[in-house]
Amino acid sequence: MNEKIIENQTFDEERALYGSRDLVVRNCRFDGPADGESAFKECENVTVEGAFMNLRYPFWHDRGLALRNVEMTELCRAALWYSEEVTIEGSRLHGIKALRECENVCMRDCDIVSPEFGWSTRGITMERCTAESEYFMMRSTNLRFRNVRFSGKYSFQYIEDAVFESCDFDTKDAFWHARNVVVRNSHVRGEYLGWYSENVTFDNCLIEGTQPLCYCEDLHLVNCRTEGCDLAFERSHVQATLTTPIVSIKNPLEGSHISAPDVGEVIRDIEGATGVIDVTR
Repeated sequence: MNEKIIENQTFDEERALYGSRDLVVRNCRFDGPADGESAFKECENVTVEGAFMNLRYPFWHDRGLALRNVEMTELCRAALWYSEEVTIEGSRLHGIKALRECENVCMRDCDIVSPEFGWSTRGITMERCTAESEYFMMRSTNLRFRNVRFSGKYSFQYIEDAVFESCDFDTKDAFWHARNVVVRNSHVRGEYLGWYSENVTFDNCLIEGTQPLCYCEDLHLVNCRTEGCDLAFERSHVQATLTTPIVSIKNPLEGSHISAPDVGEVIRDIEGATGVIDVTR
């Protein structure tokens, strides 16, 4: 395969490299007065290295895309949509809605500042990344995250089939309606964690914040610590082993079993709130 190489050029026209195949682009700028969109639309087997992206919608409907050391500014909105087999390394994604409706994405060592990032993505691996967003990864499936630091609101809502390891999440209303999720060796802080979720496991995690894990089905906590968690597990079916005290537990449903060194208060004010609570101190 003979790849064409483009280096040290500036492009600002509409669809500058539309439909390219087997292309390497190095140290180029996508910026200028023509203000053109969709620079790499409908491309295949394209590598972009060291680029400055300051125009809209550059990577739509691409297949076999590798981005390395790419800077996407705030003006580079909706950068990657409807693309497949994508690798992104050492890059900054700072435009709104930077990733959506993509498939088989691998991200390493990236910095993400992008509201509404990752919606409806099918298959994404993320390692050693930082992210700031709202509605992060909504309705995505098959996620594998390791060593990811995230801050923002409404993250991981409606996701399915996900594993998170050694992550730090500072996020309100996270994991609502999530299904088939495992979170291991991680720190999760924020209000109203995981409501209406199904088959979610927290293993060796620190969980902080008010009213976590309510209205859950098939919820598991394994050797977890809590801080500031009150009114926890309301109307949930839960199996939990906690290694630190918890502020209060409210209405765990029949069949639940919760073990903790101490519980500040247990509230049972509905029928069926007969879950077993073992205080181990």
